[in-house]
Formats: sequence, C-alpha cells, structure tokens
Amino acid sequence: MHSYLKFLSWMPAALKMPEDELISHAGLDSAVYLRIYLVGLKIFAPISILAFSVLVPVNWTNDTLEFSKVQHNNIDKLSISNIPVGSKRFIAHLSMAYVFTFWTCYVLLREYEIVAQMRLRFLASEKRRPDQFKVLVRNIPPDPDESIGELVEHFFLVNHPDHYLTHQVVFNANKLAKLVKEKTKMQNWLDYYQLKFERNASKRPTTKTGFLGCFGAKVDAIEYYKSEIEWIENEEAEEREKIVKDPKSVVPAAFVSFRSRWGAAVCAQTQQTSNPTVWLTEWAPEPRDVYWDNLSIPFVSLTVRRLIVAVAFFFLNFFYVIPIAFVQSLANLEGIEKAAPFLKPLVEIPTIKSFIQGFLPGIALKIFLILLPTILMFMSKVEGLTSISSLERRSASKYYIFIFFNVFLASIIAGSALEQLKSYNHQSANEIPRTVGVAIPMKATFFITYVMVDGWAGVAGAILRLKPLVIFHLKNFFLVKTEKDREEAMDPGSIGFDSNEPQIQLYFLLGLVYAVVTPFLLPFILIFFGFAYVVYRHQFLLLGLLSTKGAGQSTPVLLVLPVVTFYFHKYCKNRYEPTFVKCPLQEAMKKDTLERAREPGFDLKGYLMNAYIHPVFKGDDDDEKFSIVDEPEAEQVLVATKRQSRRNTPVPSKYNSSDSSSLPEIVNDQRL
Repeated sequence: MHSYLKFLSWMPAALKMPEDELISHAGLDSAVYLRIYLVGLKIFAPISILAFSVLVPVNWTNDTLEFSKVQHNNIDKLSISNIPVGSKRFIAHLSMAYVFTFWTCYVLLREYEIVAQMRLRFLASEKRRPDQFKVLVRNIPPDPDESIGELVEHFFLVNHPDHYLTHQVVFNANKLAKLVKEKTKMQNWLDYYQLKFERNASKRPTTKTGFLGCFGAKVDAIEYYKSEIEWIENEEAEEREKIVKDPKSVVPAAFVSFRSRWGAAVCAQTQQTSNPTVWLTEWAPEPRDVYWDNLSIPFVSLTVRRLIVAVAFFFLNFFYVIPIAFVQSLANLEGIEKAAPFLKPLVEIPTIKSFIQGFLPGIALKIFLILLPTILMFMSKVEGLTSISSLERRSASKYYIFIFFNVFLASIIAGSALEQLKSYNHQSANEIPRTVGVAIPMKATFFITYVMVDGWAGVAGAILRLKPLVIFHLKNFFLVKTEKDREEAMDPGSIGFDSNEPQIQLYFLLGLVYAVVTPFLLPFILIFFGFAYVVYRHQFLLLGLLSTKGAGQSTPVLLVLPVVTFYFHKYCKNRYEPTFVKCPLQEAMKKDTLERAREPGFDLKGYLMNAYIHPVFKGDDDDEKFSIVDEPEAEQVLVATKRQSRRNTPVPSKYNSSDSSSLPEIVNDQRL
C-alpha cells in the first residue's frame, strides 16, 4: 500500500506548479490545452450534482420500461425513457435543459475572457522571435521583366517604404530534400557497418544491392555505402546549384521581413492590391513550424486540391458508416450468435457475456478508428497548408466531423435500431420511430463503455507512455542501427492534438447531450476530465520538461435553446476569435517601442536574414547556413529593376530612359 501511494506522489507535484510557471516551462499552448480539461470539470461537476439530485429520482420512480416491449437494463431506468408519455415530469427535464445550457455558456464566457487575457499578457512578455517580424506572401503575380526576388523587393519598397526590411524567396527544394534524406539514410547504414567492422575486424561486413538488402549481388557493405553517399553528394551539389541559379526553381512566394512588429501586423492583416487574389499576405509561421513541402504548390491549384479533398472526405464519412454498422451488429450477443452459431455456447458463459455486452462494442469501434488520424493528416497535407500547426488544426476539424457522424450519430441510430430488431418484428411501421426515440437515450450504456475504453484507458496509457514505449521498441528492433537512430527513436513526440482534441470535444458533446436524458453517463465524463487534467499536466511538465416521448407541447419551449446557443456562439466568435488570429496594432507598437528603448543598436536585419532558410540549405551546425539571399547594399534606396512596363507599380526602373520621378522622390512625396 505504501509503495502504491508513493507511486501516486506525482499527482500533487503536478498540481502544485503555478500556471505562470507552467507557461514558462511548457509554453502557453500547453497551459491553454490543460484548461480545456479544467473547463470540463467546471461544467460537468455542478451539472452532475443537479442531474443526480433532480433528474435521477424523477426517472427512477417510474415503471414505464417494465411494461414496454423495448429491450432494456437497470441503467436504462435512470434515463428519460422511463418517463411515461405525456407526463408532467418532463417539466423537470425542460428546466434542467435551460439550467445546463446557461451554466455552460457562463463557464465558457468566463474561460474565453481568461484565455484571451493570457494570450495578450504572453504576447507582451515573450521574447523576440523571427515570426513576429515576418509575413508570408503568396501568389505573387509573374512579371516578364523581373525575377520573383526583384519583384518582391520593388513591391514592398513602394507600398511599405518605411517598414520593409528584407525578404527571402522560397525555392522548390523538394527534390533536394529527398536527396538529403536519402543521404542521411545511407550514412546511418555506413555508420552501422563501420561499427560492426570495428567490433569484429576479422570479417568485412557484406550486403546485397537489391530490395531491402535481401536480393541482388553481394558486395562489401562499407565500400558500397561510401560509393552511394558519394554519388548522392554529387547529385545534391548539382541540384543545389540548379536551385540557386534556375529562376524556375523560385516559387511565387516569399518571407518578407519588416523593421517592426507594427509594420508586419499592418501587412499581414490588410489587402495589398485592388485584386484580392494576388499578393496574399498572412502571418508567417515559426521557422520550425513551416511545412516546406507545400510551399512549392502553385496557389492556383489549392482550390482544386481542397475541392478534391472535400469530396474524398464526404465519401470517407459515407462509406465508413457501413463497417461501423457492421461492427455494431456483431458487438452484441444476437449478432455474434447469428454470424457464428458455433460460438453460442462460449458467449453464453457469464464472464464472456458480460464482456461482450459491456466492453466489446467500444473496443471494436476504437480499433476501427486507429488509422483514421493518419488518413486525415494525409488529406490535410494534400490541401496545401503551409504550417504543421495548421495541418494539425485542419486534421482535428475533420476528425471531429467524422466522429460526430460516425461515432455519435451512427452509433446511436444504427446501434439503437439493431438492439430493437425484436421489437420491430412485433410492431406496426407507425410505432418504429417511437421505439427508436425510446432506445436512443438507452444507448448511453454504449457510450459509457466507450468513454472507459477510449477515455479512461487513454489517460492511463498517457501516464504509462505505452504508445511511445511500444513504438520505441519496434524502432529499436527494426530500424535503430546507430546511437543517432536510438536518440531519434526515443523522441517522445507530441500529445497528438489532431486526434486528442476532437475526442475531448466528443466527450463534451456526450456529456451535454445525455445530461438531461441519461444523467448516469455524467460521472464517467467527469472522471475522465479529472484524471486527464492531472495526467496531462504531469505530461506537459515532463515533455517541456424530447418529441419522440409524446411531449410535443414542450418542443416549442426547447426551440429557444438552439437560438440562444447560436447567438452565444456568434457573440463569442466575434468578441474573442480576433484575439487569437490577429495581432492588435496597439500591442505591436507598444512592444516595438519598449524594445527600441532597451536595445537601440540591435541588428534586426542580421537577426532575420536567414531565419527562414529551407532545412536542406542548412549545415550540420545550425550556425553555419548556406546563404541564398542576395542582399542589396545598405545605402541603396532605388530598386535595381529590369522593368520596362509599369503593370505592377508606377515606379520606373533605373535601367530605362524615363524622366519620371525617382523612387526616393516618390517616397518623400508620400511622407509629406
């Protein structure tokens, strides 16, 4: 017992750290993610108390299900299905529906205000970062007289003369990246065989040149991989030179640097030209967050890509219903006995029968969804998003939509229908909708097991780190050849935002939907949020270091709730969303002013010069970078262009014979 309590000593330690210290240790995103679980506790703790104090006694003190033909169990007697048709007891459920809704809105409103203030304080206190001064510009229109780099410099010197500092064009380096990745792979094999030879110098290691080293001619492994690396290095050098010299390797996008956060905020949050489809600007992601593979995708193809992905996602949702319904049909005694009659004696054993009725449906559904996050992440990458965080958010939104339709709605409708097949056989067609309406609240039993399998077991797996442990041992057995490989295999990875966050939303949905109709589900939701809050707080420290019941007269009263909820959503979206997607100019100016006073001689241009270099252009040492930026002289104001036309800007080129005003004169006129 003492050892067990000692094992749980991490819980109070995880809860003791103040939130400000947690932010400095693990970042603002981690603190806000933890608050999601805290919101779950704030919402469902009072709701659970009220539901068990008011609704459970109201439901339990009836005997409607005892005299009905609906398949049910004792837990179902705690649901609204046990209320007789037209009973005045529905007033309690209507009242609680309003109370629960207003309480949820109140908690969310308070939390939005807290998180918005947390973000503003964090922006005011955080250190200088390159992305604070950088803007990603896409869909730069082609110009017959100027390269992309010249065009970007010319455009921003004209339209942002006081704030433009420098820029970095974006190269299509995907082929080079593949060569670098292949060379790294070959180098790992070379290191492995060299270590093997050092341990046993009496025998030279050999390998086969064919597929996976299992086919082809047998050769000396060390000499083979040395020759392969030499060949790849030559290809890499040629490709690198081609990228730098070939104008076609430059894509119509660039990272533009500004002298101040204020200047970057103005550019990122405004329309640059009268044509809203060109010179598109947005905040640049952090350098480590850039998804370089998608920067080379032509902007005009993004609309087509997103349409294709939307259609594919629709069919994925549609066809996934079929196997889920099949799983639901097998995850009950009748389905198993019908599909495999020889298993009937086995499934009638009390222990196995309880397991099938209790946990098998949730386990089967969980197994069926294992590959889904990978599929949705691939679809998000096809859409052409340019940052890893945006890929995770888009994948998370797809995942939530998927589990809403296929886990929530499909499980309720298909599962309830399958469970009541016996009742349908003895009823008229007019009675079937009422039977489904009665059965849906009783489907809470399935979701209780799903929360236990997916939520509780998931939290336990998070604290035990089972998934990273299994992955590490698989990599260690099949892939690890050197110490560098072992270090990479030991990387704990992220929390899996794209799959974990939609599951949290599902638990919120289940709790709010079943709070009135089947309150018995609430304690399981509450336990999940409580344990998850403690566990993930510890993990972040570790990583960072009613119409179907015949109550038709009550339906108009309930219609007010969706209207109120929608209005609340619109209000919160308009009030708080800009805080998270835009940078207030007032805050940007305040930060710039303080920084200039503290560090008046700071070389911002040097700091931003190579901040957004593609990883393949970086050396082994992060401080040694392959510079691909041709910077103009410090005192040069006039843009050295080759433009003969004035299609994009009225400023003339110094290479033509125009007698028009020079750029400095135009800029000075603009300042007057």
